[in-house]
Amino acid sequence: MTPTISNEVLDRIRQTLGSSGVSDNAAELEPHLTEWRNRWHGTTPLLLKPASTGEVSSVLEICFETNTPVVPQGGNTGLVGGQIPTQGELLLSLERMTKIRAVWPQDNVISVEAGAVLRDVQSAAEQAGRLFPLSLGAEGSCTIGGNLSTNAGGTNVLRYGTSRDLVLGLEVVLADGRVLNMMKGLRKDNSGYDLKQLFVGAEGTLGIITAAMLKLFPNTSSYTTVFASLSGVDAAVELLNRVQFSAANSVTAFELIPRYGLELVLKHIPQTNDPLPDDREWSVLMEISNSAAFDATEALEEGLARAVEDGLVTNAVFAKSERDRHALWRLREAIPEAQRIDGASISNDISVQPSKIPELIANSYRAIEKVFSGALPFAFGHLGDGNIHLAVRAVKGRDEALLSARAAIEEAVFEEVNRLCGSISAEHGLGLAKNEMIVRYKSAAEIELMKRLKTALDPKNILNPGKVVPAH
Repeated sequence: MTPTISNEVLDRIRQTLGSSGVSDNAAELEPHLTEWRNRWHGTTPLLLKPASTGEVSSVLEICFETNTPVVPQGGNTGLVGGQIPTQGELLLSLERMTKIRAVWPQDNVISVEAGAVLRDVQSAAEQAGRLFPLSLGAEGSCTIGGNLSTNAGGTNVLRYGTSRDLVLGLEVVLADGRVLNMMKGLRKDNSGYDLKQLFVGAEGTLGIITAAMLKLFPNTSSYTTVFASLSGVDAAVELLNRVQFSAANSVTAFELIPRYGLELVLKHIPQTNDPLPDDREWSVLMEISNSAAFDATEALEEGLARAVEDGLVTNAVFAKSERDRHALWRLREAIPEAQRIDGASISNDISVQPSKIPELIANSYRAIEKVFSGALPFAFGHLGDGNIHLAVRAVKGRDEALLSARAAIEEAVFEEVNRLCGSISAEHGLGLAKNEMIVRYKSAAEIELMKRLKTALDPKNILNPGKVVPAH
């Protein structure tokens, strides 16, 4: 149901934020109302652009008092519709809250506002001689608040964990406008419930994150990056275990790349080249990050040589320069972009234990073909942490039929994921895409507890209503 927001409420908010803090200009609103995949299109009477935590607090006080719904938005790079105001809610963007508040290199901590772009946070850490390891394809436009609200993963989860693992403190504005300050930045604090973790992955439904204290790490002195062709997905899992054994916790990324996905990139993305032209169906892009005191390159070379002898790896190429490294990573990171350019597709963000990935892929491919004859499924992504992006294209001329079969295809994939005790959402979240479907894959007790938490923290249901928590 579309909410009715009175002119009186809108005027109060305009007075609170000032002319620079609000907009109803259609041209400015448009980029905020359409998400990357064009699945959801939003509508809002007013875009709110607070410049401080105090202004966010004041706005939410008004909204709580008047039962006015609000959808918070970061960089609008989400892929499940969680950031789109589909019912005419107010849209609150943190785009003006971009400060790097402080960096403490000796403590390996950085404090930033939620609107700070991920790449800017990485740069601030680098200038201090440190590393902020969260890395994903949208890092030039996604924001820290959005990353935390969706518990973003990215390519370095294997070594550094998800966004949740990088949080040392949060500043959050609750639904009624109260500010919850949990910005101590401590690595050990066993003084009760770890409340900050409630808001990580909650997609703005429990409170609005306005600032964060994040973990930093010693800067990386060099990388060893390898693109290898494999005899199969089973070989990828075995190779992962061997590499982790030889290089210990230096393995930063281990990405699965199908031949079909690579061909889409070569077809649509300029200045990309096939590093190992052959007809192997599967490849991996693996990377080891080295500190000044340790270089795992030799160990990796020896491990790959044995993998070749054992028939796991058919060929491999090492990046010889930083330019080579970026070229190899472009092949992996551009798959979603090439997929979109090529035509209609359906994407699934799922996870299982890494050892179950070969079974998941084989079974899902068969299940998809039963639902939609002529489907072209291809799996890619973060094999090292069990997160696979299973995309589906259609043979030429069947794009509309493919999209019409979306629900049946997703159900077929989710059933295979559930059978293997996996998750139907690994890193993108639930948003609008899966908030109702999740009822089938979480226990009744889990769903009940999610609803109780929502009611406790947002009793009037004004924060991102209709997202994450199922309505029924």
